[in-house]
Amino acid sequence: MPTITAPPSKSVSHRAVIAASLAHGTSRLTGVLDSQDLTRTRACMTAMGAAFHPQSDGSLIISGTAGRPQGGDPEGPGEPVILDVGESGTTCRLLTAVAAAGQGVFEIRGHGRLYDRPIGELIRALLPLGLQTLYIGKSGCPPLYLVAQGLRGGTTTITLEESSQYLSGLLLAAPLAAGPITIAISGKKTVSWPYVAITLSTLADFSVPFTVETLQNDAWIATDWKTLTAVTPGQVRFAMTPAIYRPRDYAVEADWSSASYFLAAGALGQVPVTVTGLRTDSLQGDRAILDILNSMEARIEDAPEGVTVLPSRLVGQELDMGRCPDLVPTVAVAACFATGDTVIRNVAHLRLKESDRIEAVAENCTQAGAIVTTFPDGLRIHPRPLPRGERIEFSAFDDHRLAMSAALFELAGIEAAIDNPECVAKSFPTFWEKWALLRQG
Repeated sequence: MPTITAPPSKSVSHRAVIAASLAHGTSRLTGVLDSQDLTRTRACMTAMGAAFHPQSDGSLIISGTAGRPQGGDPEGPGEPVILDVGESGTTCRLLTAVAAAGQGVFEIRGHGRLYDRPIGELIRALLPLGLQTLYIGKSGCPPLYLVAQGLRGGTTTITLEESSQYLSGLLLAAPLAAGPITIAISGKKTVSWPYVAITLSTLADFSVPFTVETLQNDAWIATDWKTLTAVTPGQVRFAMTPAIYRPRDYAVEADWSSASYFLAAGALGQVPVTVTGLRTDSLQGDRAILDILNSMEARIEDAPEGVTVLPSRLVGQELDMGRCPDLVPTVAVAACFATGDTVIRNVAHLRLKESDRIEAVAENCTQAGAIVTTFPDGLRIHPRPLPRGERIEFSAFDDHRLAMSAALFELAGIEAAIDNPECVAKSFPTFWEKWALLRQG
């Protein structure tokens, strides 16, 4: 029976690296994900003044900027500090807010599809707090210049309709401001709330105080943020005060997003698969993969040594995946193995990822014989007999999650020819090494 150790969480790694880089002192982080996206975040924080010292035991010593990210001199002849975020939307959105809380001139640049991924809502929220900015290319998208003089106190609003990363960036930056900041949630809906919970947990872990308030009977009442499972726009706000990030020793937990491919593989293949290292009490939204597989009638065994999923006859379901959109490629492929239709809704923001993930997922499932209907916010998958024994060409769309999910079709006896398998390095560089254990299994 194959046993897979889940890699470190990408989401937690980003936030821990940023918090340690803003701290007043030196932190030791263990279990930080080594991937292209994290390399970008580390390089950007280095450019803003943090220092990274890899240790022989795999840990990372980080000397923080004491809450003062540094840009180029706006009055001098020098160049702006370049923050090259590559294709990492997380790095871009979190660090745009952090840079706005710093001093000096910054240039946010990247590569590929990043220049089509929106950031205008975050910039709009930062302008009343003192940021000046200039778009270099397409309005509302990178690349752009930031002229930062620190954030002043005040009130701003942000919508989570496109991405929860906007709010996470504001929350990470707000403690660096000169005065208190109140962040109110606007818009019609929120998506990916668990990622905000991870950000709040990181703030608490690095001793940054904050208050989450909910509107009750026309009064704002302080609320335990850990009890919030969803957020209604206009009903929640965040009260942030100037604070110091305290250095600490910190261990990054394992990643449920990356584990999802192997957990699904246990249900789809011929042998059980065990995944170790996962926290079943994690705040990560993609922990929902167990609930989803269970709803599809997968056989799951949860033991202290790991989570095991056994070969199962899956049944299609109707799923609201607004809280766990990164699981959609995994679940969509699983739906192709199931009996009956699967409908996935409330994931319109997937069209703004590394690819248009709704259309990209639909194309790969169609290649495997399914009949797929797409909606503005999701898709319906009607499975048909899988073309076992055939060679099928799948596109990764230069999207790590599409490449990893397409590998699952191998469990139907399909020779899955993926056009850019190397793109998994964005979040899971060792994916194919671990996948080979299933091929041997």
